[in-house]
Amino acid sequence: MSLNISEINEFIKRESAFIDSITSEASKVIVGQKHLIEGIIMGLLTDGHILVEGVPGLAKTLTIKTISDILNLSFNRIQFTPDLLPADIIGTMIYNQSTGTFTPKKGPVFTNILLADEINRAPAKVQSALLEAMQERQVTIGETTHRLPMPFLVMATQNPIEQEGTYPLPEAQVDRFLLKIKVEYPTIQEEKEIINRMTLSALPEYQKRIITPESLARAKEALYKVYVDEKIKDYVLSIVFASRKPEDYGLKGYSQLIEYGASPRASIYLIQAARAHAFIRRRGYVTPEDIKSIGMDVLRHRIIPSFEAEADNITSEKIIQKIFDTVEVP
Repeated sequence: MSLNISEINEFIKRESAFIDSITSEASKVIVGQKHLIEGIIMGLLTDGHILVEGVPGLAKTLTIKTISDILNLSFNRIQFTPDLLPADIIGTMIYNQSTGTFTPKKGPVFTNILLADEINRAPAKVQSALLEAMQERQVTIGETTHRLPMPFLVMATQNPIEQEGTYPLPEAQVDRFLLKIKVEYPTIQEEKEIINRMTLSALPEYQKRIITPESLARAKEALYKVYVDEKIKDYVLSIVFASRKPEDYGLKGYSQLIEYGASPRASIYLIQAARAHAFIRRRGYVTPEDIKSIGMDVLRHRIIPSFEAEADNITSEKIIQKIFDTVEVP
């Protein structure tokens, strides 16, 4: 078995060599935001969508656009507003007077990376229009179903719910996001570098199209070669089930603090994201540290605190941290 792991390690090192090129080129434009850049790469490798939360002005949109350029992928952006309609996203049927027939006009969802900017500024019916696209990689216009191009990744940004003019996302839609990444303010050193770069007459240049979609598809296939031991799978299941039945895992009193535990998607996404995390670090096997590193992003939007928890200022992040501190590491 050790020989096989060694072979897998060498294979993953070769197949993941392009990761360094992506981060190097992105850093020419983006200051910091390493966690967000890695999250986008994880989403592309696992076909998982990413929800990004942060106040305006933290370069969320710029980061996503830069990565799409570097990877030679098509990119569309939709600014979500309260008057947006589902047809504005997926498209509609247009009547052709000369032929007397209806023809489909495809919407901006037909792209590789779709940036749903400030997704929580649109009402639920518009947010729900993305569900079929996110889950099935297809949309229905009129009576015809159209497949979306591959890869297809929804990068949704949202402002904190407490801000004026925002709507909470439906739970069914939130659960379809692989990760929920919180973007924090830059450090004082990073912000000084941002000032230096953004006050130039032109933005710094970076190399575009450094890998092909075919190379990305090959990397996605290689991802499934990353070894996941049975003990790691049991560890993931213990974490997820501890959110559903906390008392069984030594978390006394937490049944009253958790309204809903993590769904089965959490178990799947924890494994997939951990594989991607190991792949980005050019390693052919998953460790418990991979699970802990991506666990907060996978679980923070899936574990819903109860009213009692909110009254005591106990957030989902605090609950998740307690689960990680309590569940035994293999």
